[in-house]
Amino acid sequence: MKYIINFLLPLFVFSFILISCSTVAITGRNQLNIIPSSEMLAASFQQYDEFMHANKTSSNTNESRMVKRVGLNVQNAVQRYFAANNLTDRLAGYEWEFNLIESPDINAWCMPGGKVVVYTGILPLTQDESGLAVVVGHEIAHAVADHGSERMSHVLLTQLGGMALSEAMSSQPQQTSDLLLGLYGIGAQVGVLLPYNRTQESEADRLGLIFMAMAGYNPNVAVDFWERMAAEKQGQQPIEFLSTHPSDRTRIEDIKTHMPEAMKYFNK
Repeated sequence: MKYIINFLLPLFVFSFILISCSTVAITGRNQLNIIPSSEMLAASFQQYDEFMHANKTSSNTNESRMVKRVGLNVQNAVQRYFAANNLTDRLAGYEWEFNLIESPDINAWCMPGGKVVVYTGILPLTQDESGLAVVVGHEIAHAVADHGSERMSHVLLTQLGGMALSEAMSSQPQQTSDLLLGLYGIGAQVGVLLPYNRTQESEADRLGLIFMAMAGYNPNVAVDFWERMAAEKQGQQPIEFLSTHPSDRTRIEDIKTHMPEAMKYFNK
């Protein structure tokens, strides 16, 4: 009997993973996703509301308007791109918001459902609207590619015994909350999860360049932005944004390889 269990268990797990696979919108890569979209969005919106209640929005009207302006431009580009590729249903339930938070931390993130937060500390590195579009486009790309759900699915299977997200939120609220926040590199939870893997980063880089180009921003500025981030990283304490988004020469060279595709959208 023990032999049969040992033989069948791996088959069951393998079959479960196969059944739970979805595809990344646009790129078509297979990804593990055991979380219904409705559950992920509900949990995300809850975490976002708690974060916004605990943090102060910027009082700088011009900078706040810039964040909303860039955010709306990229949002419109994403919606047009998804519509053109018959993927509009993948954005169902999104409730877009764009806020600038008063914080010296060099950070920005987008939760599933389109909740985007930029920290004032990253603005000296973005420098202008185009630089900010690099960050916003990249973060939105992570969200619409379901990278958060993909990473949380792995956590549910490896750390929480394969329970549903809603069950985890109910039975282990603090641990699950920390894990969810760690998905996006928020506050003290940075480091709870490993950084986005190379495949996810490459997808977000590629899609982010396309989105910002469609929004009317020159994607070439992305190289300069990541060069500045890499320079900022040298000899400094870990930067929150780079805790989940590794910056290195390989990454910058990869971005350059995506540039010809992105420029086709910028020149339309």
